[in-house]
Amino acid sequence: MAYYEHTFIGKQDLSNKEVENLITKYSELINKTGKILKTEKWGLLNLATKINKNKKGIFVHFKFESEEEDSIKLVEKKLSIDNDIIRYLTVKYNKLDLKKEYFQIEKSE
Repeated sequence: MAYYEHTFIGKQDLSNKEVENLITKYSELINKTGKILKTEKWGLLNLATKINKNKKGIFVHFKFESEEEDSIKLVEKKLSIDNDIIRYLTVKYNKLDLKKEYFQIEKSE
């Protein structure tokens, strides 16, 4: 069993409903051959450089496990032709840290 972290960046002008539709679409695609362990919606963040005339992007991060390498290729193929996606990245791990949240909001007490 291989573990993966997958992040994609949606266009800055997407509505919340469109973002949720993207999350559902790619979650279902990943769940066909694997199992999503965690989904994080990081929200609208600034990009270091402009990408296709976009200064900001909506970041979504998945942590999942899968046995088939072909499923990753299928997801990346679908992402590459999706007009609402600016960039994506998939990284393979031997073990995942499910407790760490990269963009956790600090709670004041």
